[in-house]
Amino acid sequence: MNHSKRSGTPVTRSLKVALAYLVVGGLWILFSDAAVEQVVSDPEMLTRLQTWKGWAFVAFTGVVLYLVMLRQFHRDREMLDHQLGQQEEIRRLSQFQQSVIDNANIWINVLDPQGRVLIWNRAAEEISGFSSDVATGSDSIWEKLYPDPDYRAWVLERVSRILSGQEEVEGLETTIATRHNGERAIAWHSRSFLDSAGRVAGSIAIGMDVTESRAAESALKARERQLSTIMDNLPGMAYRCLYDDYWTMKFISSGCRELTGYQPEDLVDNRRLPWSDLVFADDAANVTAAVEDAIGSAEPFSVEYRLHRADGQIIWVWERGRGVEDGGGMVLEGIILDVTERKELEARLSEMAAIDPLTGQFNRRETERILQEEVARAERYHRKLAVLWVDLDHFKNVNDTWGHAVGDEVLRSISLRLAESVRTVDTLGRFGGEEFIVVLPEMSVDEAWEVAERLRGRIADEPVRVSFGMALDLTISIGVAVYPDHADSADTLCNLADKAMYQAKEQGRNRTIVFSGVSGSTESGEIQHLGTPAGKSDGA
Repeated sequence: MNHSKRSGTPVTRSLKVALAYLVVGGLWILFSDAAVEQVVSDPEMLTRLQTWKGWAFVAFTGVVLYLVMLRQFHRDREMLDHQLGQQEEIRRLSQFQQSVIDNANIWINVLDPQGRVLIWNRAAEEISGFSSDVATGSDSIWEKLYPDPDYRAWVLERVSRILSGQEEVEGLETTIATRHNGERAIAWHSRSFLDSAGRVAGSIAIGMDVTESRAAESALKARERQLSTIMDNLPGMAYRCLYDDYWTMKFISSGCRELTGYQPEDLVDNRRLPWSDLVFADDAANVTAAVEDAIGSAEPFSVEYRLHRADGQIIWVWERGRGVEDGGGMVLEGIILDVTERKELEARLSEMAAIDPLTGQFNRRETERILQEEVARAERYHRKLAVLWVDLDHFKNVNDTWGHAVGDEVLRSISLRLAESVRTVDTLGRFGGEEFIVVLPEMSVDEAWEVAERLRGRIADEPVRVSFGMALDLTISIGVAVYPDHADSADTLCNLADKAMYQAKEQGRNRTIVFSGVSGSTESGEIQHLGTPAGKSDGA
């Protein structure tokens, strides 16, 4: 364009060349003839020189014309080559548009400086539902894509800023209204481009349909919220930890705060302290063994142990989990629940199962269990063990005379006195009715008889006061049997002590008798002690 302006049109250029030729030819004729006439006077020679001068002018002008035409042909050839190159470039651009732009699986469109669509590829047609004929060369496509006026105004403002070169966008998401498929979410990457003069020639935009991915993200977030809600409302704590010496936590649910008193972030990656520091020291080995056994057999594990809370309280927890492979390593996943109340209830139930509800002493079953353990211990360490069989004298008369309520008061009072009169290592149990058993570890025959006499004396010397103000005088009869002097089993010891107690009854009550074989035992070395309180009748 600039070259044409400098040189003029072909007609003008031709006229200039012809005029220049005429001027040069005329000047040549005028000046060359005059010069020849001044030099040569001979007419024949003058004619010959003028002929040669004419041929010289023709030769000169021929050479000049040749050079001019050669230069022009070169220029024409260059222009032709340039035109052919442009045509090839246009062809290649066309192929590029067809092969790349039109066949791209992402939306590509080009806008002119006025915001009209110049290029609208096949992906744009498929996503929007609007053909290239509808989209190009008109502003109506904006109304179709963004029917809401306010939203459309916001979009066009961004387009205007891009076309003016004020803004480039990456990942800008808009929601378009399609022709057939409802709304679609499109993420845009757009910028302006310049022409050869450096002016904005339009903008190019690439759009990616992110509708499905955003729907998947939304669903994932919803599932994460649901999972978080479930985790936060678990009755305890969910966790994921490494299978290492510290049980290094990688994830802990918010239930950690209520369970341990620590924030989850305090324990994750051992930031404040490792989980292993919370486990009660005496239980750590059992926990490790339970987890190792479960992993070795590829089964879930369940284990109960004590835990140190942040406030210093010790609680019982139940942990259920299993080992899973994670990137070539082993991790543990599971839940941990606070079972302190259940453990306390179990302890109370166990205590209730072992305690006589009337007297508060061990019941028969628990007393027999303890006696079995003490006999086994005495046998292992070659020690003595004594059993006292205690029975209230004439207790039936108390019930018949004063009623069972008073009888219960008497039993509670008697059991309390007996419990206060023995060592902490001794065991007092109610065997039923008005009968009690006292287990005395490491007691010889003489020592057991002395203890029995002390018990009998205290009961006989201290009347029992009941609720209506009466003081009842009561006595007890006691039978004594000792391991291994009299028997080598718990059952036999009880039977022999019971028989000695009945001997005490037969001999007048309110006395202590060590088993002597009178009722069937013939063991050597057996002795008999009779105890009768002063001032009391044997038949009391």
